[in-house]
Amino acid sequence: MSEKLQKVLARAGHGSRRELEAMIKAGRVSVNGVVAKLGERLEDEDAVIRIDGHTVNAKEENEVICRVLAYYKPEGELCTRHDPEGRRTVFDRLPKIRGSRWISVGRLDANTSGLLLFTTDGELANRLMHPSRQVEREYLVRVFGEVNEQKVKNVTRGVELEDGMARFEDVVYAGGEGMNHTFYVVINEGRNREVRRLWESQETTVSRLKRVRYGDIYLEKSLPRGGWMELNLKDVNYLRELVELRPEKNTMLDLNKDNTSRKRERSRHQKIRRAVKRHEERVSTPKGRSNNPARRKPKKAAGEQSARNKTRR
Repeated sequence: MSEKLQKVLARAGHGSRRELEAMIKAGRVSVNGVVAKLGERLEDEDAVIRIDGHTVNAKEENEVICRVLAYYKPEGELCTRHDPEGRRTVFDRLPKIRGSRWISVGRLDANTSGLLLFTTDGELANRLMHPSRQVEREYLVRVFGEVNEQKVKNVTRGVELEDGMARFEDVVYAGGEGMNHTFYVVINEGRNREVRRLWESQETTVSRLKRVRYGDIYLEKSLPRGGWMELNLKDVNYLRELVELRPEKNTMLDLNKDNTSRKRERSRHQKIRRAVKRHEERVSTPKGRSNNPARRKPKKAAGEQSARNKTRR
């Protein structure tokens, strides 16, 4: 039975279906020397498929382990593999892997920070992103403007946006003063700028937005901005079960952590922090100037986590 070309390539680990659909639309994919069209089905298992002129294997690699990374995206980074203007992207600091590639599970806009998942499994990425799966995303959001009970009811009951009805599944007040208010909000789809547009519909402006949860995967307190950590087998299989995929049996992580491996893990986190700091210094320091040691440190996620625990129903 034939399958759509983007589905076959996603299962083989060449990107998410959304990424591959964009490649096909742009004329970057060919089958047996003919430029592919969106919606085309792959009839011949032995067809020669090329992406950007490079031959790719469309057969599923069973020996490739499904891996998932949790990345703390800083504000200012773009969710794209390459930027023609040379701006930083979320792929710049991810670990290099052979025989596969990291696929972003959805995206965050440039001015949004927080948890972003990456996987080597294109089908897992596609299912987690698909609206039919209703996977919850939780955000810490600070808004500027008058917020009353009626406005909160509006955004939880539903608001008509330009691309259809949208709503928050939950809204929890986390404090504030004056015209600044902080909330934890939950949505179960990933439409473009949906959180911002919902608040803007109530004549308020989002001044800060940070994703803190995807499903039951939380942004770890110990993870620095620009840092990443690989999820263990239990968490990987939680995500796979969530979207009805077979469990993964293997992992690249050490399952039997003793005291030595725990020390090694702490050392790894310290190395990540140092690498992140060096990267930030290289990017933010103009040529010919010395680094400014007097930098204001960002607030830690731990404080935000404790604030949420106090305000949760």
